[in-house]
Amino acid sequence: MRIGELARITKTKTETIRFYEKEGLLPQAARTAANYRSYGSEHGQRLSFIRRARDLGFRLDDVRELLTLSDDRSRPCGAVDEIATRHLAEIDAKIADLGKMRAELSRMITSCQQGTIDDCRIIETLGPTAVT
Repeated sequence: MRIGELARITKTKTETIRFYEKEGLLPQAARTAANYRSYGSEHGQRLSFIRRARDLGFRLDDVRELLTLSDDRSRPCGAVDEIATRHLAEIDAKIADLGKMRAELSRMITSCQQGTIDDCRIIETLGPTAVT
C-alpha cells in the first residue's frame, strides 16, 4: 500500500509517517518501480503500536525502547514494566502539579471582588513582584 493509504488506515499524517521512518521507529518502506513507498501490514501494525504509545504520552526514546523490546518476544517484560512505571510516575507528578495550579487559580478567582481592574486580585497576583 502507498503512504496515503497507510495514513488513512492508521489516522496518521503522511509527514508523521516519514518522520517515524527517518527516526528509525518505522522500517524504511520498499520502493516500487515508480519510486513510490510501498508499505505492508507490518508497517501498519508497528505504526499502530507507535501511535498508541504516543497517545499515552510515551516519549520517542521510550517508544524506541519499547519497540526494541517488543521485537524479541522471548525476553522477560521487566524492562517494559520499568518504562511504563517510570512514565506513570511522570504522569502522577504532572497531575499533582495540575492540582496545585488548579488550587491556586481557584483561590485567585475566589478572592476576586468583581470590582475594577485596578482592584483585581487576579491581575495583582499575576503582576510583577518587587525585584531588588
